[in-house]
Amino acid sequence: MSEPAVALSDSVLGVTDRVRTRLLSEGRDASPANVVRALRSEGVVLDEATLMSVVGNVRRELIGAGPLEELLEEPEVTDVLVTAAGEVWIDRGSGLESRGRLFHDEEHVRRIATRLAGWAGRRLDEASPYVDARLPDGARLHCVIPPISTDGTCVSLRIPRREGMSMEDLRAAGTIDDDRAAVLADLIERRASFVVTGGTGSGKTTVLGALLALVPPGERIVLVEDTAELTPRHPHVVRMQSRPPNVEGAGLITMRDLVRQSLRMRPDRVVVGEVRGPEVIDLLMALNTGHEGGCGTVHANSPKDFPARIEALGLTAGVDRHAIHALLFSAIDAVVHVERRQDGSRVVQGVHGLVRRQGLVETEPLHALDGHSGESERRAC
Repeated sequence: MSEPAVALSDSVLGVTDRVRTRLLSEGRDASPANVVRALRSEGVVLDEATLMSVVGNVRRELIGAGPLEELLEEPEVTDVLVTAAGEVWIDRGSGLESRGRLFHDEEHVRRIATRLAGWAGRRLDEASPYVDARLPDGARLHCVIPPISTDGTCVSLRIPRREGMSMEDLRAAGTIDDDRAAVLADLIERRASFVVTGGTGSGKTTVLGALLALVPPGERIVLVEDTAELTPRHPHVVRMQSRPPNVEGAGLITMRDLVRQSLRMRPDRVVVGEVRGPEVIDLLMALNTGHEGGCGTVHANSPKDFPARIEALGLTAGVDRHAIHALLFSAIDAVVHVERRQDGSRVVQGVHGLVRRQGLVETEPLHALDGHSGESERRAC
């Protein structure tokens, strides 16, 4: 594992600025040889060990992610967060840990944030004071700068796993037990349509990716995501990602556009990485018209809150409440709920079925489905 990044001293930051100016004026790249040459030209004399350490820091400041670079390379880190004060926090899967103040000042944070946004092909300035994008290595980037962030620049990076987890990995991590794993495997085998719910950071995407790995290799999975995060271990996956408008306001491609396109791509399974808008109606309609085995994730604090969440999203598409509930009841077979506990661990809380009472959908644990009353319709799983 890499050693923690250390904050640069004022003197080193000053040297970094001088080296940057010299390399730019001479039209040279930031290769180690050019950095060493520029340092010596600036009159900086160091022993060999310190020199190579400084060269690494200078290169990270000139062309890398600065003090965040080593943190992003640590294999167990899932999130890297920078507060407006320049404090850095990381999450290895068991809660946030402070790494201290690794940035020199607000200008330092702003410079690195702007570079990260540039890597994602986005701009970050007063005209566009926030960025939500995916970096080339798959990390999800979110930045806000003043005046949106009143105290200074804030950066959030969510780092995807290098490879998706399997059901065996989830068992080993304590995320799921054998009984629930068998229920979920049965959902995949029977081509049931399901949704994985949970709060932010609860592990919805990880669980969904593990379930998609159980899909038979002869089936074609079409993934639709706002920010590409799913990495299922499956040989036939087509991935599509929505796109924001460019600076001129053109080029917008919405999740709803992509869901509609996915239905024309001969999918065996349509997967919406995260349902968060009017595309929910297109997905539900697709699942009602022969596209079995579809799935996705939805933010919901509990299974009980799931129908209300779908109702709210459906209303953004202009569909009335009872029509949304009718579509939901016909389209979704099961709800898989994931929770994040106080110690940072993530668990599959349960698998729930849908019931309809007086035209509105509710969820119930699958183990309680046999004891229903005559006043409700029940979606068999």
